Amino acid sequence: MKKAILFFLCISFFALESNSQTISGSFMHDGLQRDYVLYIPTNYTGTTAVPLILNFHGFLGSGTQQMGNSNFKPIADTAGFIVVHPTGTALGGFANHWNVGGWTNTSTIDDIGFASALIDTIVANYNINLQRVYSTGFSNGGFFSHRLACELGSRIAAIASVSGTFTPEMQTNCAPSHPTPVLQIHGTTDGTVPYPGQAGNGGMASVDTVINYWVSANNCNATPTITALPDLNTGDGSTVEHMIYANGTAGVQVELLKITGGTHVWPNPANASSNQDINASLEIWKFFSQFSNAAVSTNTIVKNNFNLFPNPAQNELNINIPINGTFDYQLYTITGSKVMSGIFKTGMHQLSLSEVPKGIYILKIAGEPYKIIKD
Repeated sequence: MKKAILFFLCISFFALESNSQTISGSFMHDGLQRDYVLYIPTNYTGTTAVPLILNFHGFLGSGTQQMGNSNFKPIADTAGFIVVHPTGTALGGFANHWNVGGWTNTSTIDDIGFASALIDTIVANYNINLQRVYSTGFSNGGFFSHRLACELGSRIAAIASVSGTFTPEMQTNCAPSHPTPVLQIHGTTDGTVPYPGQAGNGGMASVDTVINYWVSANNCNATPTITALPDLNTGDGSTVEHMIYANGTAGVQVELLKITGGTHVWPNPANASSNQDINASLEIWKFFSQFSNAAVSTNTIVKNNFNLFPNPAQNELNINIPINGTFDYQLYTITGSKVMSGIFKTGMHQLSLSEVPKGIYILKIAGEPYKIIKD
């Protein structure tokens, strides 16, 4: 995996709802600027480690588009998780893809390395429960969530794919590092990623093939329990069956929400063209909330495990130092002029920025630089 250059180019607010924050950010990875949109829920304080959901858009989409289509915001505000919506890169003159093989097999983009660097970037600035990092996505983003489970499972607790399966390369190379809970949401009349699959070098595995792979890999029951969900809207032309393959290794399970008559769309009651019986985002969170990745140590150190929040900050910056010791700190302007210095010891600290002009600063703690924005 290629090493990421974690350097923020920009972080700026473009919305503010109550105490929630919608933040646009970017950093350099493999010489490319990689962008994302981060949603911080209303009840985030930084004192408690919270789950993180990576939410990947479909082919030709964007992080902003996926944020609107999936609308995890009200769920995040209630459940208290952070959700990030990354944006892919251009491929062959077309805007924005995730490298999954198949129709993207000419791509040379290290999206696995980018996803890992994105997790590092968020963990360095927010208090994230590393055992509860999840991935979801639509279409190409759903394919990529499966690929993350195959190749970056050490950092992913569970995945959910909406209208995305396996490419031939993914079927060949999938090697999950631990039992991985998987939720698949798919319409039987999906014309873009067909439920029965699509042959060829740019082909796509059938939903049944993907489910059978994960059921076998996780040692789940081969026969699912099947529940027909209430047909809340008889005019939407679709119904939903919930299939649960339980009793996998370490208690994991594989689930399928099969939408008979469903098309290539993220199910959302606010979208009249989608199935009206389920809210895919709510179903995904209900699934994720059952699982954590016990293989990940909660004491994993990322940038010394110093958590700084909020960032951008106004009058005060909170710094959590969970490691025993004494650490020198210095605050510099972006041009290198020292603004203040001092010592942090173990525990929670508040650094006053009330006398500091608005702008971009570098805070060094034990020589480790953090980019800080005074708003």
